[in-house]
Amino acid sequence: MKNLVNAFLNEESGQGLVEYGLILALIALVVIGMLRIVGNKLTSTFNSVQSSL
Repeated sequence: MKNLVNAFLNEESGQGLVEYGLILALIALVVIGMLRIVGNKLTSTFNSVQSSL
C-alpha cells in the first residue's frame, strides 16, 4: 500500500498539462481585461464622432 501511495504522489505526467492550462487561463484573463478597456475607449470615441456629426 505504501508503494502505491508513493507512486501516486510521485506521478508527474499530468503536471505539464495543468501548467499549460493555468498559463492559458491567465492569458485569457489578460486578453479579456484588455478588450474591456479598449472596448470602452472605442465606444467613447465612436460616441464623440457621432455627436460631432
